[in-house]
Amino acid sequence: MPQVESAAASEGPPLPPQDAWVVEFRSLLPLWESLRDSSKVIIPISISRVNQFDAARLDVEMSAMLKEQLLKVFSLVKPGLLFQYEPELDAFLEFLIWRFSIWVDKPTPGNALMNLRYRDERAAPITGKEVRTGLEGSGLSVSQKIFYCISFVGGQYIWSRLQSFSAFRRWGDSEQRPLARHAWGLVQNAEVLYRAASFFNLFLFLYGGRYKTIVERILKARLVYGSPNMNRAVSFEYMNRQLVWNEFSEMLLLLLPLLNSSSVKKFLLPFSEDKSAGSSGDEADCPICRFSPSIPFIALPCQHRKCQSVKKNAVYSI
Repeated sequence: MPQVESAAASEGPPLPPQDAWVVEFRSLLPLWESLRDSSKVIIPISISRVNQFDAARLDVEMSAMLKEQLLKVFSLVKPGLLFQYEPELDAFLEFLIWRFSIWVDKPTPGNALMNLRYRDERAAPITGKEVRTGLEGSGLSVSQKIFYCISFVGGQYIWSRLQSFSAFRRWGDSEQRPLARHAWGLVQNAEVLYRAASFFNLFLFLYGGRYKTIVERILKARLVYGSPNMNRAVSFEYMNRQLVWNEFSEMLLLLLPLLNSSSVKKFLLPFSEDKSAGSSGDEADCPICRFSPSIPFIALPCQHRKCQSVKKNAVYSI
């Protein structure tokens, strides 16, 4: 019997080594630490570039609507009076939008429709227990808000006024003083530099999805989703239909003048159900000039309608 038991024991599965659990513990320890410190993992977020562009476009449209309503208030004022104060009017409307949106930590109308808000990227938490979706973070600081107003609202106003003043004074003319021509050259160089920087910033924005304008990049003001579970509030189905009908109407306006009306009538005449009406319409035209006479006359005895210039024999007005 002892020999049988020893043979059965020898035929069973081999026993693991004594330090097998130590090896397994050491292999699973990094995974356990990574799960325990999951709060330190950086959550990548991606904000739709289309939403950011649409939000900027909606803000422009909102400013245009406010400007249109304000101009209607002064519709009875002397024509052309508000034209010379147009930069001040635009700056005032932009300041109102900034005052009641960004200054009070609220999104602009376009950002609200696109479910976006500004976040201070410098103070945004990257890791930690408070990070759940990667969209956490405080809004812009007071200094960022003030600099945003100065650069966006004041910068646009100063630039538009400078352009109108330089054009009115004709700084670019060769007959002007050297100082005026030098100032005009500086203005042109500054415009070229700004456009080049905006173009380069556009490439960076399309690549990384952050900071669609130079001001946002300087201030580190990033647009993030206001709520992770809410979609944008704008539906583009109606806009798509409008675009289709607009393009279709433009195509018709382009092609219709190129078509010959008589050729179209002859082409559609065989498909017409009321052929008698078509024949009567042809008989109503003048057989000489092929147009409907403004002062028709009937020739006797053939009863044909003719123009006054081709009347013959016994003709009388109807």
